[in-house]
Amino acid sequence: MFGINGGELIILLVVVALVVGPERLPAYAEQLARWARGLRQLASDARARVDSELGDTGIDWEALDPRRYDPRRIVREALLDDGPGSGRGPAGPVGRPATSATGSPVPSSEVGLTGPAPYDDEAT
Repeated sequence: MFGINGGELIILLVVVALVVGPERLPAYAEQLARWARGLRQLASDARARVDSELGDTGIDWEALDPRRYDPRRIVREALLDDGPGSGRGPAGPVGRPATSATGSPVPSSEVGLTGPAPYDDEAT
């Protein structure tokens, strides 16, 4: 928080309490509480106004929470996605062999994969 650790914050609060004094400290604390409530109400009103003007957008805001960001899950979902351009070819997902309905691997000759893997000499 602003590059201040816990110990420095406590020292700053003690210095502020000594400078402001015990007579004015309750008034300043009350004013700070009013500002915090006003700021919280302002944010709540802004969110309500955006929701009312945009309507139901169908956006899952919880899924966009950066605290839930997991690159492994995102890559796994992208590789296993069945949509167009999902990276699934006749061999299934990238890096995995094709499987039959019973779950057993299908030989590459049955899938149509014969010969060496393609090589691009300009890519290296």
